[in-house]
Amino acid sequence: MREARQTVYVNEFTNGILDPEQEMLGPVKNGGHIIANTTPGCWGPMITPCIRGGHEVTKPVFVEGAEVGDAIAIRIKSVQVTSMGTSSGNDSPVEGRFVGDPFVAVKCPGCGELYPETKVVGTGPESVRCAKCDTDVTPFVFTNGYTIAFDSNRQVGVTLHKEAAEEAANQGRAFMNTPENSVQNPIVAFAPHDLVGTVARLRPFLGQLGTTPGRALPDSHNAGDFGQFLVNAPHEYGITLEQLADRTDGHMDINRVREGAILICPVKVKGGGVYIGDMHAMQGDGEIAGHTTDVSGIVTLQTIVIKGLNINGPILLPVGEDLPYLAKPITKKEKESAQNIAKQWGVRKLEESMPISFIGTGANLNEATENGLQRAAEAFGISVPEVMNRATITGSIEIGRHPGVVTVTFLAPTSYLDQLGLTHLVKDHYRELLEI
Repeated sequence: MREARQTVYVNEFTNGILDPEQEMLGPVKNGGHIIANTTPGCWGPMITPCIRGGHEVTKPVFVEGAEVGDAIAIRIKSVQVTSMGTSSGNDSPVEGRFVGDPFVAVKCPGCGELYPETKVVGTGPESVRCAKCDTDVTPFVFTNGYTIAFDSNRQVGVTLHKEAAEEAANQGRAFMNTPENSVQNPIVAFAPHDLVGTVARLRPFLGQLGTTPGRALPDSHNAGDFGQFLVNAPHEYGITLEQLADRTDGHMDINRVREGAILICPVKVKGGGVYIGDMHAMQGDGEIAGHTTDVSGIVTLQTIVIKGLNINGPILLPVGEDLPYLAKPITKKEKESAQNIAKQWGVRKLEESMPISFIGTGANLNEATENGLQRAAEAFGISVPEVMNRATITGSIEIGRHPGVVTVTFLAPTSYLDQLGLTHLVKDHYRELLEI
């Protein structure tokens, strides 16, 4: 084992498969930092058949001291967009160009090669060609797409007309600022332009952030909703429904996983294997279009091992302004009013509580909600009905990604957090709100 380093710099990427048998980067010290130059997520890898997972995430980093049954708290110190712009939109798979799953097993309709190498010839939706036989090989096309350019401060973007989109397409990797070691084709090559003159604010976040699953999984399918496509799939990465439990839900597309937040991830392989990718420039709850603005970026994280915190899925501590209204910490003024009510009605002691969000994923939003409720109940050793009540009157269920990622957020008693060894971390994270 190499000596652990305080800071690990990452600019290497997987072929789309998160494989615990592959050697990890690092190790990084417990409490150390990971700085990564990340690649765009969905659309670029989706039109690059040699990438086998629908995304192109960083190679996982080994975290010193992380053992199976622990957790890793990941502080998101900074998320900076480096792309000048990007293209995105709704997708439609092209039949005859894949085996079971267009995100995973692309097959050239010309020569029949699986996972073919490609080249970009010109611009437009037929520009991605098989390097062997020159056949149009893209497994996806846009049903409604756009190209968007950002201002120099990465604060707002504007969608472009046909001529401007083609200008961006001709710049390709430079416009996307694609990292040197990335092999993905730039999605701007398609030059979509169905939306023109639309203005959108940037609020970047990480669609992929997590730890390595317990078995080899395509990266975009490391979640309870997308993972359903792997169940009994006809390609080499097919699994059973029971084996999907080895996922770590690193692919969440939750827009609250942004700068300033903390994500607590399960450790299912030695060293954890922290990986990063799929940065988005902006996204409303639900990512209802199926895709949003995938960009390159620079990410700085701090990794902290929490020994013995045996969780099955991620826990999120959003930044204070992202908390649902009912889940914001009780203020001093509100507590004074509550104490008066308690005195009037003979309630001897008030709960001390702080916010926490459990991630749930499943085949649909109902299953994802049930999964999140169950994870919260199991973590705290309480009943699901209790979690349901707390999430109803002191929190909220929020959609991360349609069809099947949610956050179950509520004010948890500090006695519950004490059991998990999380009180200090949560209190420090929300210190300013707790002092109001």
